[in-house]
Amino acid sequence: MPFLPTTLHEMRQRGWSELDVIFVSGDAYIDHPAFGVPLLARWLESFGFRIGIIPQPDWRSKEPFMALGRPRLFFGVSAGAMDSMVAHYTPARKLRHDDAYTPGNRHGARPNRATTVYTSRLKEAFKEVPVIIGGLEASLRRFAHYDFWEDKVRRSILLDSKADLLVYGMGERALLEVAQRMKAGESLSGIRDVRGTAVISARPDDRDCRELPSYETVSASKASFAEAFRLAYLEQNPFSARTLLQPHGNRLLLCNPPALPLSQAEMDALYALPFEKSPHPSYREQIPAWEQIKSSITSHRGCFGGCAFCAITMHQGKTIQSRSQASILSEIDALTRRSWFRGSISDIGGPTANMYGLSCGKRDAQENCRRESCIFPKICPNLQTSDKAAVALLQAARKREGVKHIAVSSGVRYDLLELQPGYFRELVGHHVSGLLKIAPEHLAEHVTNLMRKPGRKSFEKFLLRFREESGRLGKRQTIVPYLISGHPGCSLADMLELALALKKLGLKVEQVQDFTPTPGTISSCMFHSGIDPLTGTALYVARSDREKGLQKALLLWHLPTERAKIIEALKVLGRLDELEKLLGRGDGNGGTDRPIRPGRPAGPMKGTKKAR
Repeated sequence: MPFLPTTLHEMRQRGWSELDVIFVSGDAYIDHPAFGVPLLARWLESFGFRIGIIPQPDWRSKEPFMALGRPRLFFGVSAGAMDSMVAHYTPARKLRHDDAYTPGNRHGARPNRATTVYTSRLKEAFKEVPVIIGGLEASLRRFAHYDFWEDKVRRSILLDSKADLLVYGMGERALLEVAQRMKAGESLSGIRDVRGTAVISARPDDRDCRELPSYETVSASKASFAEAFRLAYLEQNPFSARTLLQPHGNRLLLCNPPALPLSQAEMDALYALPFEKSPHPSYREQIPAWEQIKSSITSHRGCFGGCAFCAITMHQGKTIQSRSQASILSEIDALTRRSWFRGSISDIGGPTANMYGLSCGKRDAQENCRRESCIFPKICPNLQTSDKAAVALLQAARKREGVKHIAVSSGVRYDLLELQPGYFRELVGHHVSGLLKIAPEHLAEHVTNLMRKPGRKSFEKFLLRFREESGRLGKRQTIVPYLISGHPGCSLADMLELALALKKLGLKVEQVQDFTPTPGTISSCMFHSGIDPLTGTALYVARSDREKGLQKALLLWHLPTERAKIIEALKVLGRLDELEKLLGRGDGNGGTDRPIRPGRPAGPMKGTKKAR
């Protein structure tokens, strides 16, 4: 099956004079299921729709948006796999100079606020053609939201972009229903009730709805912003959620309940679609995102961890949707036949690898659940935690002809591993490529509680188990800890506590993630409002670049370049007595782990996800 058309010439080679749907994407066109636009495009194609893709159009004029003509049904717009502002700027709001989703890793192939800009150009080029926006940027900005780069609350992106409809979440069910109803003759303006969509309305809805504080109210009051976030966050269960309304002036944002999860059969069918599994042949330069995911396998989607700084709950949901073992092994067999495959699979996983095959054991409890996490602050008794399916999958995958090694580089929730001894042994014995990336994120108990992460005790228990098991197997394997500085609720003293704890544990890092408030997360709401929205607790928030820089420096105590900042931080704390402990000669800890240099990715990309 050839690539989907990106030019009129490619369209005519298929004998088509018109397309039903045209996608516009901020990413290069890589025909692989790890990328949202190609996934949805192939999904609609499988139901008989004629689909084209315009990847990374030059937004400075309308002409590039006319490359495939006028679609019969609608344009679908996505900023790409990342929010365009996250892709363009560092946590210090400095411009990045690369873009992993662009040939040659070049910056500048998409605009700031790409969803809004692309929609504007399409409306200029084809005024009467409906535009549906989706993808991560639209999904997480569907309500009035805090924007870190402008340091203000912005309206729903549906209003700012002037699009006709917004699809949030993974999109397969919602987009297919909309396309089929339009094909049957319905006008998009009359399609207001599709799960997983949001629309702008001039009147209240007749259904059971929950009204959120208005845009004007949440813009003026941080407490109201936190309350609006709480109300929206608690309506994420697709089995029981109500329609949400949020006034914006004299108009209403109407957000329908989330789409229902895909069944295993639907997941299998989705990943069996005829993807080319490579970039479009027109590209002449390497695309870093493709290099990272090309030998990886997605086994499932969704995450019930509920980490405060993660947007998966608001995008993919917490219901785990797993593929069958047969489906995954079939994809592995196809992968081994690729000319470039050399025997190593870079990942088998999802947002959290050891959640494969897990589910709630009580249907009635699941349908009414309002817990933000199935495992925090403690594991829900209704959660089925058996690791048999995941272990059987990895063992079967290792035995496939042509496979030499399989890494698990997706996240691993180590507190869940305490109930999964089989998966733990399989992971440590066969799927660690020397370094296992895990993400305690912090070790101060009150900070990890705010993060909805397991605390120091759980991390230290896992670290000991990992070292003992690696030693028993005679393997030289190292833990790579990922950590966040400047998280809401975290003070300079907390970072010193973390630095001293890491030194005692024999762990060093070369990079630390400075917290970035991205739309749709609990932590971003905390940053803006100074309130934990789910508990109402007031929080300390480090806002100045100076303090955030000092927090980050304390975790880099072993780097000479950070010495001056570390001394400054200790002076601020009145803790210069800790100077020798941090900066003395040698490690002084007897730890077994050597210094490591993990490059923290700019954003979520399969194959680089950390353990959780």
